[in-house]
Amino acid sequence: MARSELTNIRSPRLKAARRLTKRAFRERDRAFLAEGPQAVREALRLAGVVVELYATADAESRHPEIISAAAAADVPVHPVSGEVMAELAQTVTPQGLLAVCRNVHVPLAEAVPQGAALVAVLAHVRDPGNAGTVLRTADAAGAGAVVFTDASVDPYNGKCVRASAGSLFHLPVVTGAPVTQAVGHLRDAGLRVLAADGTGKVTLDDVDLSGPTAWIFGNEAWGLPEEILELADEVVRVPIYGQAESLNLATAAAVCLYASARAQRQK
Repeated sequence: MARSELTNIRSPRLKAARRLTKRAFRERDRAFLAEGPQAVREALRLAGVVVELYATADAESRHPEIISAAAAADVPVHPVSGEVMAELAQTVTPQGLLAVCRNVHVPLAEAVPQGAALVAVLAHVRDPGNAGTVLRTADAAGAGAVVFTDASVDPYNGKCVRASAGSLFHLPVVTGAPVTQAVGHLRDAGLRVLAADGTGKVTLDDVDLSGPTAWIFGNEAWGLPEEILELADEVVRVPIYGQAESLNLATAAAVCLYASARAQRQK
């Protein structure tokens, strides 16, 4: 039977999806939006995560494998007009696919068990694009988990989800963990806790990274506050060999995480 296209953004179903652009509603409904073919494709790989999928006719024709995967998982696919997708999406040029997903975060103890080798911790990170990029980098570097502390951005923010390029669905993510609690658990799990900060007295070149390591990354503008630096086993700075004043958060995180990943694989 032909499916009728949804064209009225004021319909209850579409209003319920659209309100997930707001953090308060995401927290209340324990759901979020994943936009674009890459995010939707990866979300569908996890059983029970995607609640429903909205798709334009053009997107259905360009990504039949995603529509088939949704059907195989018994996920309802709702055809929508381009105008409705433009209202639902948070990008200037929507790609025509948007999924309503159940939250995927897990408790700290589950995300970081004994034997974990590499973990990224985001403390006071406020920019969702940066947070999503660090999440993607942690995934690429083979990290076992990413911890968002209670003072950091919501990982379900649309920009963060898009910047993660599907990595949100690849590795355990913790949300809202107090920094002190997170550091205590990481240390109990056998990880050495390193704070990446420009004030560090030692550089990345001087640190043995072959053992289990958790990296704490701080705010884009002012780094890590003193109370968090004091929690770390070591404060480490990325060496600057040229004349640049510093590296941005995502780049510094990539350098640190890959340095650890390489050292662990060479031991």
